[in-house]
Amino acid sequence: MGSNGNSNHVKVLVLGSGPAGLSAALYAARAELAPVVLTGIQLGGQAALTYTIENYPGFPEGVGGAQLGELFQKQAEHFGAKVEFDSANEVDLSKRPFVVKTDNGEYAADTIIVTTGASPNKLQIPGEEELTGRGVSYCATCDGWFFKDKKVIIVGGGDSALEEGLFITRYASSVTVIHRREEFRASPILQKRAKEHPKMNFILNTVVTEVIGNEKVEAVRLKNAKTGEETIFETDGVFIFIGHTPNTQMFKGKLEMSGLGYITINDKMETSVPGVFAAGEAADPHFRQVVTSAGMGAAAAIQATRFLEAESG
Repeated sequence: MGSNGNSNHVKVLVLGSGPAGLSAALYAARAELAPVVLTGIQLGGQAALTYTIENYPGFPEGVGGAQLGELFQKQAEHFGAKVEFDSANEVDLSKRPFVVKTDNGEYAADTIIVTTGASPNKLQIPGEEELTGRGVSYCATCDGWFFKDKKVIIVGGGDSALEEGLFITRYASSVTVIHRREEFRASPILQKRAKEHPKMNFILNTVVTEVIGNEKVEAVRLKNAKTGEETIFETDGVFIFIGHTPNTQMFKGKLEMSGLGYITINDKMETSVPGVFAAGEAADPHFRQVVTSAGMGAAAAIQATRFLEAESG
């Protein structure tokens, strides 16, 4: 489906295959709406990149991120959802059915559920990509436990950097926050808690220019932003918290969004365009958990179902 270049008409089109998208697909499928999910680039979303998820209810022993994504997908497909390995790249929301152009063709959709997620901002330095999952992480709650009694660094200076840093102190032997400026952007109360914590150290006016290691992270190269002096700093883990960017570029000017690009929704997951719903991190800068994204996806599909029922009267 989709590869013949003709327009495929669907009642519910889900953009994205993370926990929000696959939960939406499950609920829409059970409502017999035969939803189609376009996977986007990352099947299973950010969650699938997480080695072990320990905070998703129902899995007391934890569950692999990729495995959880497969289970979500299997369950949605079991009830009649179709998952297509395809990415949306252009949308027309000015009339209904909405038109969505993809890499493989185009769809006409009575409703759209946007679950395109967000991507962690990267430092874009040598070694970062190669060692992701081998000491480089973008999620403390996902990976903190793997650094029990080890040395880690945190890169960033906002609330999430200090929050996640404080979280990792439960496990790591030392947590060193590296920030490119003199002052933190984080709230005063978090700064106070971090500075008073015996395990936390700070290196200011400093940027990380390289992640060093063969099979796993062994050290980072640091550069003082004022003097230009370079040093090698040994560490077992590098946690990068320099913000997230929601994957919502193709909706700019078409859906109402915040200054940071998160899609604006109400408590029923409705966007500024009737018939278009959003769920998960594309619309959630606050919680950003598998369980909250899944819940939002379910809610979006229930609302889409009601929307379609109201129309058919």
